[in-house]
Amino acid sequence: MIPISGLSWQGVHHPQGSHPQATVKTGETLIKAALLASLILAVPQMAIAQRVFDTHVHIWNGEASVRAYEAQLKETHQIATRFAGILIAERGNMAETRRKNDELIALAAKYPEMFPIASVHPYDDQAALDEVRRMAGKGVTMIKLHPHTQKFAITDPRVATLCQLAGQLGMIVLFDNANIVPGDSQDLFNLAINTPGTKFVFAHMGATNFRFWNTILFARTAKDFYKDNIYFDISATVVLVMGSPIQSEFVWTIRNIGVDHIMLGSDYPQFTLRRTVDALESLDLNRSEKDRILYETARKLLTPKVPDSG
Repeated sequence: MIPISGLSWQGVHHPQGSHPQATVKTGETLIKAALLASLILAVPQMAIAQRVFDTHVHIWNGEASVRAYEAQLKETHQIATRFAGILIAERGNMAETRRKNDELIALAAKYPEMFPIASVHPYDDQAALDEVRRMAGKGVTMIKLHPHTQKFAITDPRVATLCQLAGQLGMIVLFDNANIVPGDSQDLFNLAINTPGTKFVFAHMGATNFRFWNTILFARTAKDFYKDNIYFDISATVVLVMGSPIQSEFVWTIRNIGVDHIMLGSDYPQFTLRRTVDALESLDLNRSEKDRILYETARKLLTPKVPDSG
């Protein structure tokens, strides 16, 4: 007698030729198959969590910031395959700028999952250009500029000079594009058009003014005008639009730009990566589009020479 769900085979009629033991084994097989199917269905979600490149993490306090970032990943049960650690340089203190850039490089060596994004201030003139060259010599491939925090004008010729040099050295330039500074999307667009040899990443994709960037759809139709050198991270903005009346327009804009030019960033410590990933998952994008935004676009742009860890 073998009990199943409080019942037993005793006194149960079995069809001719069947055997209780065989029927039990069949039932166990079906249960195992059902459990296996449920695990298979769960695998895509697990795989998504394992392939996330967070392109926007502020390293305000050196290694303490890295540890705090990794702690919030653990607390929220969120995996980051790689993350980009960002600095923002102060004007007029080149000794500190060099020290912090060197510290960032050392942290990237200690935490190989971190991609270093160094910084200079464009108004530090020749010293800033020299520091960009020094960073390139140390293997850094991206620098961060923030018009609002660093208090500079995007249209200043020194900004264009610095960006041109970065492009010549094979470096990408990351700009804040939250439209805190009025008209920054238009100024950044013109900067990218006039600096075709440099690749740019514009953080936050214009924030609530993201609609402007549908301009790229038109720019691509103009012969010899736009070199497709603009990329975006959608840090903070993706959280803002989640569940809002403009969410569908945000998705429309992402598709007009192209998911091969869109990356995910958390803007930690303002937002956790988990909250940001959940916001992306809420958008009406297909699985392939989400996977490219989560990981593939950043990997191909930022670390093309690094073997794919996925």
